[in-house]
Amino acid sequence: MEVFFIVLSVLSVSSLSLSQECRRELLENVDFPGTDIKFVYSPDVQHCQYLCTQHPSCLFFTFLRADWTRDDRTFYCYLKSTASGRPKVEKGLLGVTSGYSLKPCGPDSQPCLSRMYQNVDFLGADYRTLFTADYEECQRVCTEDPYCQFFTFVNHVFTPERIRYKCHLKFSWPLPRTLNVNRKPGLVSGFSHSVQLSQPSDTACSSKLFPNTNFTGSSFETHPAGTPQYCLALCSAHPRCSYFSYQSDSLTCHLKNNPNELVMRAQEGVTSGIATHFCQQDTNWAKTALEGVDFQGSDIRFELLDGAESCQKACSMDQNCQFYTYVNEDFVDSAYWRRCYLKRFITMPAPPKVNKLANVVSGFTRRNCI
Repeated sequence: MEVFFIVLSVLSVSSLSLSQECRRELLENVDFPGTDIKFVYSPDVQHCQYLCTQHPSCLFFTFLRADWTRDDRTFYCYLKSTASGRPKVEKGLLGVTSGYSLKPCGPDSQPCLSRMYQNVDFLGADYRTLFTADYEECQRVCTEDPYCQFFTFVNHVFTPERIRYKCHLKFSWPLPRTLNVNRKPGLVSGFSHSVQLSQPSDTACSSKLFPNTNFTGSSFETHPAGTPQYCLALCSAHPRCSYFSYQSDSLTCHLKNNPNELVMRAQEGVTSGIATHFCQQDTNWAKTALEGVDFQGSDIRFELLDGAESCQKACSMDQNCQFYTYVNEDFVDSAYWRRCYLKRFITMPAPPKVNKLANVVSGFTRRNCI
């Protein structure tokens, strides 16, 4: 039961977001000190506001702009929350901008991020490099490549000379990810039926799963997953994933990269599969409710509802909800019966780090702008 006690305070805070008024204004040189949930990197205050909006419990934020001079924390986006839903303190501070989550505003879940960032490096997350004539061409390539979420281009006066005109394509997860998945009797979990899970395509994917088979080799990433079909979706969404192996006892998905060989061996309780590319992914896995499975954490709020089907419908109707967990009346603790926990994960492009760097240009894919 410790999982529910841990999230109760977060749920009580997050539930306030729906009753708050929509506040789009940005407060320049105003700090909301304290009450931090976490910090993430962001290239500008609008992107920081979108990150707060997509974070399950963020209600407001403070962003340290490029002109911040007190220390080297430029491009820091501090996500914040309080029980009242309001900042405890507002304080004047040069170099920062503060604002509020757009959750009550009916936000766009896939915003167009069209701005270019001169002398700003999106550090890390590279999966492919090539040379292009200018940053506009680099952005076009990123937009056309289904895996690319953002990029950094090295211009014609960069030092050292040998990497001038280099275009770095970068990846962040576009799929909603369940960060903790556990078996727990009396719970039912599943996904929203309204979330877009892949880029549309005219060609249906041809996928094949190999039950009781392990594809040998070490994994470059491991993720919690409720089903092998969801593991296949994760593998197909990642540019480095060649194939995967899913362990049903631990509910873990092992993403593997080896374009040179595929070695199979029999192993009970393991299902493996091969990534599918440039086709319409099968999303039927998202319509299957998982009995006895808990998607732990990432809670927006909970509602009292009659049945897991009602919970799934509530999640599908809420544009902020991506997945859910419902507590049946055969759960061990009756205090939690009928609770429908609505959940989400940040899926907009988000660089792992943002730095100042002369003679580079960074930006995002324009797929959501078309």
